Amino acid sequence: MDSSNIYDSVFKTMVHKAPKLLIPLINEVFGRRYEIDAPIVQFNEEHEGPLGTRISDSVFRIEDMVYHLECQSTHDASMVVRMIEYDFSIALQEALEQGAPYRMKFPSSCVLLLRHTSETPDYLEMEVEMPDSEPFRYHAKIYKTQLVSEEEIFRRRLLILLPFYLMRYEKELSSLDAESDAAAALIRECREIRMRLADLTLLQGDELLYRQITELIIRVSDHLLAANEPLNRKVRPAMGGEVLELMDDKIERSRKEGIQEGIALGRQEGFEQAESILAEQMAALGINRALIDRMMADAAASLKSMPHQ
Repeated sequence: MDSSNIYDSVFKTMVHKAPKLLIPLINEVFGRRYEIDAPIVQFNEEHEGPLGTRISDSVFRIEDMVYHLECQSTHDASMVVRMIEYDFSIALQEALEQGAPYRMKFPSSCVLLLRHTSETPDYLEMEVEMPDSEPFRYHAKIYKTQLVSEEEIFRRRLLILLPFYLMRYEKELSSLDAESDAAAALIRECREIRMRLADLTLLQGDELLYRQITELIIRVSDHLLAANEPLNRKVRPAMGGEVLELMDDKIERSRKEGIQEGIALGRQEGFEQAESILAEQMAALGINRALIDRMMADAAASLKSMPHQ
């Protein structure tokens, strides 16, 4: 899998599994003030429109606004063409669904750009000219993720950016000596990110969100450090790999304990049902009730002493 597909997959996974992460991002990019629990209605990323099938990274509605986000690893000049095509298709489909009198309203759109240079613009722009009217400019925001510091990520709760955090160091990662001072500083930064993420998730009782984000952080860091295994062996646990392994151990222990409890419960329920039937049959044969009770008690004691399989 090439790198762009990995980053695209990670972003889509967050959008689908933890859509509430979108709220702080939308508030940040578009200056909104949505509550963290504001309802999000996600559109199908592959939708049939008047212009044919379009596959976008994320299109969703919050209250009366439609938003369109694309995650892009690098800037290219043709991105604006794809964005206006997506947005026109989304707006036209919305107009058709609302019915006459038709009115097209473009979504609020943004490209999350994972890499940028000093030449990268702040907007994607295209001039649109209609007959007999003044030209207007279509534009979509470019959000440069590497400009957002660790402090800003946690203060503004932009946790959706965390899996891509190490990309700001990717030029150095492949050749960075795992025993160097620079590597030690990187490991400290990774540990701090892990602890701050835990503060906002685990300590709030949201173990699932912690796990989801940490798994995606490690997926990206594994990719970035594929050529530097000694450093990756240090980055992985610092970013939370060991915590995930402990969680996996806990889940596996719980699973085994649950299986054993289920077996024990099944054995007990089965015995009680058989005991009842057998006692009724013995009573019908005229066997003394006290003797029946004593025999059933002995059988129950024998069952409890048997090892679980």
